[in-house]
Formats: sequence, structure tokens, C-alpha cells
Amino acid sequence: MTTMTSTASSASQQGWFTRSEAWLDSKGKGAWIAAMVLGFVFFWPIGLALLFYMIWSKRMFSKSCRSHSRKAWSRHGMSAMKSSGNTAFDAYKEDTLRRLEQEQSDFDTFLQRLRDAKDKAEFDEFMDERSAAPDPSEDSVDDSAAKTH
Repeated sequence: MTTMTSTASSASQQGWFTRSEAWLDSKGKGAWIAAMVLGFVFFWPIGLALLFYMIWSKRMFSKSCRSHSRKAWSRHGMSAMKSSGNTAFDAYKEDTLRRLEQEQSDFDTFLQRLRDAKDKAEFDEFMDERSAAPDPSEDSVDDSAAKTH
């Protein structure tokens, strides 16, 4: 009985803004958007104030695609590790995951060998170009030898 009177007194102590905010929250995001549109229709600063409040309090984007997809992917990742209860399927799933990890490791090794081969080919090309180019210090030595003779 005492909790009822304290709840009733706390509801009467709340301001009109807190009560209307709680009412709009209970109705959902559509109610917030409708209130904002009506605010723009009747007096545009009210609509603008509601828009800013919705963005500032994160009511506008509380269930955005980014946060939802991140949670969904984490749920799927965690469910992949749980047992399904079927031992044959769990063995198949474990074998498939192990095979995929091995294929990924082999592919990473292949890519590293490919990068190493490309680096070596570029270095060999650089060294060939460098050895084919005339050395400017040798030209000055040849010129000075020709002048003395």
C-alpha cells in the first residue's frame, strides 16, 4: 500500500515534459515522428526543437541498421560455436570449419609466396636496369684517361 502512494506521488511530481516524454516513448518511434511533424505544421520552432531533441537523446537513431546488423552478426558468430544437440551434425560442422580454416591458411600462404615472387621480380628488374645504365663515375674516369693519352 505504501508503494502505491509513493508511485502516485512521484507521478504527480513529474513535470509535463517528463510525462509526455514517457507517453511518447511508450507509443514508439512513430509517435515521436508524428509529434515532430505536427510541431513543424503548427509552429516550426517546436518541430525543430523536437527534431534536435530526438537526435540529441538518440531516440531518432536508437535502432539504426549499423547497430542492429552488428548485434545480428555477433549472435550468428556465437551460435556457430554452440552445440546443436545433434552429434552427427556437430561433427560435420567441426570438420567443415577445420577444413575451411586450413584452406584459409593455405590461401594466405599462397598469397605470401605470390607477394614475395612479385617483390623479387621487381627487385631483379631494378638491378638489371641499374647494371644496364652507364655508371657516371666510370665515364669521368674514361674521359680523364683519354685526356691524358
